[in-house]
Amino acid sequence: MFIILLTFSENKSQASRFMAGHKAWIEQGLTDGVFLMVGSLQPNKGGAVLAHNSTLQALQSRVNSDPFVVENVVNAEILEISPHRGDERLNFLLN
Repeated sequence: MFIILLTFSENKSQASRFMAGHKAWIEQGLTDGVFLMVGSLQPNKGGAVLAHNSTLQALQSRVNSDPFVVENVVNAEILEISPHRGDERLNFLLN
């Protein structure tokens, strides 16, 4: 399981130019079953993605294809988590 942090960079002002491509990238990740949740970092600091069903290498490649990453609108950091315990609603992630 992974958490992807997409924090705005000095090129944040260009976000609107690449928003359509970024949204398409998000939709593709959801459609592919890799992204579980996508949301904004508050207050207005960027975004975060909860991901699974991927290797770190494949996820890094996916993240590197995000137009926001390509155009340096955000800096991306991938944190890998090895889940061991959790609420029963998350059991599908622990198996």
